Amino acid sequence: MASTLQRAVMCFSVSIEPCVSQTSPDKVDYEYSELLLYQNQVLREAGLYKEALEHLTTYEKQICDKLAVEETKGELLVNLDRMDEATEVYTRLQERNPENWSYYHGLEKALKPASVEEKQKIYEEAWVKYPKGLVPRRLPLNFLSGEKFRECLDKYLRMNFSKGCPPVFTTLRSLYHDKEKVAIIEDLVVGYETSLNGCRMFNQNDDGKEEPPTTLLWVQYFLAQHYDQIGQQTLALDYINAGIESTPTLIELFLIKAKIYKHAGNIKEAARWMDEAQALDTADRFINSKCAKYMLKANMVKEAEEMCSKFTREGASAVENLNEMQCMWFQTECALAYKSMNKYGEALKKCHEIERHFVEITDDQFDFHTYCMRKMTLRSYVDLLKLEDVLRMHPFYFKAAKTAIEIYLTLHDNPLTDENKELEADTANLSDKELKKLRNKQRRAQKKAQLEEEKKNAEKEKQLKNQKKKKEDDDEEIGGPKEELIPEKLAKVENPLEEAVKFLTPLKNLVKNKIETHLLAFEIYFRKEKFLLMLQSVKRAFTIDPDHPWLHQCLVRFFKAVLESKDLPEAVRTVLKQEIKRLFGDSNAKSFNETFLSKHSNSIPHRVAAAKMMYYLDSSTEKKAVELATALDESLDNRTIQICTEVVESLRCGSLGDNKDMAEVYRANCHRIFPYTLAFMPPGYEENMKITVNGDVSAEPEELANDM
Repeated sequence: MASTLQRAVMCFSVSIEPCVSQTSPDKVDYEYSELLLYQNQVLREAGLYKEALEHLTTYEKQICDKLAVEETKGELLVNLDRMDEATEVYTRLQERNPENWSYYHGLEKALKPASVEEKQKIYEEAWVKYPKGLVPRRLPLNFLSGEKFRECLDKYLRMNFSKGCPPVFTTLRSLYHDKEKVAIIEDLVVGYETSLNGCRMFNQNDDGKEEPPTTLLWVQYFLAQHYDQIGQQTLALDYINAGIESTPTLIELFLIKAKIYKHAGNIKEAARWMDEAQALDTADRFINSKCAKYMLKANMVKEAEEMCSKFTREGASAVENLNEMQCMWFQTECALAYKSMNKYGEALKKCHEIERHFVEITDDQFDFHTYCMRKMTLRSYVDLLKLEDVLRMHPFYFKAAKTAIEIYLTLHDNPLTDENKELEADTANLSDKELKKLRNKQRRAQKKAQLEEEKKNAEKEKQLKNQKKKKEDDDEEIGGPKEELIPEKLAKVENPLEEAVKFLTPLKNLVKNKIETHLLAFEIYFRKEKFLLMLQSVKRAFTIDPDHPWLHQCLVRFFKAVLESKDLPEAVRTVLKQEIKRLFGDSNAKSFNETFLSKHSNSIPHRVAAAKMMYYLDSSTEKKAVELATALDESLDNRTIQICTEVVESLRCGSLGDNKDMAEVYRANCHRIFPYTLAFMPPGYEENMKITVNGDVSAEPEELANDM
């Protein structure tokens, strides 16, 4: 295979050599330069480093992109083990841009430091040469530890706080996996805050000049993010509130406060503070987009649309304009918001719109084939081809596909029924007071829906003329009119599992490295009773993370389903028996579950998965399963808002038996641990609050009056 590739590369080089040799060595031509760089790229990809370096040296004067020449030369010299020359190249690159991380990494490879001290010396030399450089002070923090780490961090933080550099925490976030380094960061910065409050210096023993008042502000800003990162939201809010009190016009402070509330599980309050931030600068598109995103996370879809309409084209609705502009972050968040509100048709519409965007992107690539060949931008052209091969690996597609699959699974398990029949069944058990309250609420909703419909129709009529011409042009380009996406029709599809498979197929081909892909595949095939495909899914997931809690549940369900199946062909049954023995050994489903539990007895997500399967295999173990899932001891690992919310939902929906009373007790316990989380607030808390687009929080007057 390798020799075949090398022959192909040599054939390519020979075929374009006449084009190269006919050009004058003194001629500078961009298209010719791109051809040379592509030829060199092909040689490097084939592993012909010596030939690539000779080629680069020969045609260096005729290549316009001098930076690419230097970077490629450094890489080739390292690969050829010519370290002295590589050191010279990376030193020149470093002088050109001392803030580029890759040049320091290249210099490390070239110098081959044998110890941490030698490695640190490389950066100490850079400190002298570039006294204002931040990167040479940041990179040593990755490999230093103890007192050396503290000393280096002290210099780095002082420089950033004095300059007023907001992203300093972001540059250090990658260090937070190391508990020792986190403790040193906290100790240093808390010390700065105390000293700055007392004497306006980083340390009382410093002989230097006093720091400006803004230095204390940026220290408080950092500490708020630090405590938010380690899960201490109360302290984080204390520091950010102190910053807002001293400087109430700094937008960054409100952004962090919103982020803290989001991480604390109160997205409604987070959206309110993000709205405060955008009110300080209504012309900032980034803050506007952030605010809209937070509103969508809080299920405030209409408010988010109004927020986005400030920057969309006049004369068109914000939603249509954002769809036309392929604004996929908005559509993915919309889909998740509609899904959480059980508006499955609207959510699916957004997912299908995103799918269409990827089809359009694939179709649009054809315009670039002739353009790239004409302009000879071959490197960019090859990058485009590689992108098209893995286009649906993009996070936007994965998020939309995952959401669509989850909705289709829900629709398969609980098909939508006639709304009037559902309403009659629900109202039959209500008292007169509750029924009156419900009717009032329905009338208000009907009136609101009617007003919205009238407004929508007026907008549609206004936009019809502009859209008609554009639609005709689009249909002509793409090759025919598209089927209209109607939410009601999407939500009442005949075969939800087949629709889910359409979204799953690209994920199976391109996103094999994510365990969610294979577990979603299992959920589909489990419902379709495709045992061999179920086996394929769990085996692929097992190779990625054999201890994943969701995978454990899939394995137990698969084991039980195989044992209970009666109509399997003999050949299929034989294969399943062999593979089950490899996965489970000689144990049965119960003992397999117990082994999993004993192995992960200190992890709450694993305990919850084992508890669910305990009840699934034997409903008489309900009490033990609930005790297992609801433990909240501090000694247990992975005690997060997400897993606790999952437990509350499991207790309410029946995954752990009929335990609605226990769900309320568990919710109260979680509320004591996570006091800001909306999911753990007392009943009625959320209903009595309403957030408007202007950031006001007010009670719903009509509803409160009816309650009275």
